[in-house]
Amino acid sequence: MGSIDVSQAIPDAYPPLPIDVLIVGTGLAGLTAALECTRKGMKVRVLERNPTINTAGDMFFMGLSSTKWFKHWPELAAEYDRISLHNAWIETYRHSGEPMIKTMKVSERLRAVGLDPNTPPGTFQMRPLIYKMFVDQVARLGVKVEFNQRVVDYFEDVETGKGGVITADGTKYEADVVIAADGVGSKSQKLVGGQVRAISSGRAMWRAAFPIGNLDKNPKVKEFFSMVNGEDPIVRTWLGPGTYALTLTRPDMMIWIMNHDATGSEKESWNDTIDVDEVLKGMDDVPGPVKWAPIFKDLVKCTPKNTIINFELLWRNPQPSWTSPGARVIQIGDSAHSFLPASGNGATQAIEDAITLATCLQKGGKDNIADSVRAHIRFRFIRTACAQKIGFVNADLLQETDWEKVKLDPRRAQPLMPRWIWEHDPEVYAEENYEKAISSIKNGVPFDDDENVLPNYPIGYKFEPWSIEQIIEDKRNGREVSLGTGKWL
Repeated sequence: MGSIDVSQAIPDAYPPLPIDVLIVGTGLAGLTAALECTRKGMKVRVLERNPTINTAGDMFFMGLSSTKWFKHWPELAAEYDRISLHNAWIETYRHSGEPMIKTMKVSERLRAVGLDPNTPPGTFQMRPLIYKMFVDQVARLGVKVEFNQRVVDYFEDVETGKGGVITADGTKYEADVVIAADGVGSKSQKLVGGQVRAISSGRAMWRAAFPIGNLDKNPKVKEFFSMVNGEDPIVRTWLGPGTYALTLTRPDMMIWIMNHDATGSEKESWNDTIDVDEVLKGMDDVPGPVKWAPIFKDLVKCTPKNTIINFELLWRNPQPSWTSPGARVIQIGDSAHSFLPASGNGATQAIEDAITLATCLQKGGKDNIADSVRAHIRFRFIRTACAQKIGFVNADLLQETDWEKVKLDPRRAQPLMPRWIWEHDPEVYAEENYEKAISSIKNGVPFDDDENVLPNYPIGYKFEPWSIEQIIEDKRNGREVSLGTGKWL
């Protein structure tokens, strides 16, 4: 598809900027980068290893900070509003089926845990709907996406100021800046400083999404997992010993996910499915005398064949380097930092990455690409490392719920969603702090000692290198995950 007049397609388009951008990968980070780099005047090409963009999946959490840029995209804003859960409800159970926190509107639950119901920190969204929304917008702009292009190597030429990739068929692509948005295990690791070793968490997630009509197989399941008043969607959270689950009932879809001990069939992939019987056996193996509620097991039995994914949860330390030596190749999203599902931050931080990078490149212009890339990293590294650590705290909270305390305070069953995460506006922040960051870089001020730039992470926090190994050791000795100094909540 040929390019179109961006100024006519985007109300807030910038003048043309002579920067060629090559994006590898069509996840949320890559698609967002394609949209925002195009809006900011750059010429964009996208490479995707698969024959089409994968819009399969179930649900994820999109934080408020990852949607503020929709103000520049009327079509996205309207579509996001259309597909979002309005008038949603939520309730919480023990894994045994005993109700623990009564059914309330999400707005009421937010108020109960001290948040503003008029400004929720984010919303659960259906991955297929969100991806289709992004894909359609990229197509409307005429951004060139080349499919079946599997990247096998990255390179850069500092003298010519170019980065590039080589695909499996030997084709060579070059650009002023290459954005590696191709996920965990990106081939860019070799160029930017080596792969961060994945450590097994011993945990995995069963995940399933299917048409709501499948509940007709069991009238009791259909009644229990019905929408509120027959029309309002509802999220049900289930908390048990060493496990947790969520269900979402929408007018069109039923979704359930469950955290569990590794079974041996799990993979870090969205393409491999497992049989219902494996899930049912795993539910019987939950620790303690009290097992999973029969109604949840019956829900699992209603799941169509070849639907349940067993997604492995791997732990990774914060990655020390995101860019090539000459800063012509830059990693964003899962390529740079992976998240546990309990963090509720993977999609949010991937989108924030893309917005921040596009803003820095526009601010710096053609002659300052390397400095712009380094400013982007300065804005993102500590923030994402802190957000990653919250995932471990939330995992403990969800898997080891103290029900006596929850009865007194519902906030003890609520995953951490600090204000410093969801109040952030990545575009505004980068615009306001770009020149300060560039000055610090030129003056040799370390990224974790830059007092010129206001923190977009917990106020008062001083970056402390941390490792999964230390977290594992703390958990083994009964110690809580230590977040560190600063105001985290």
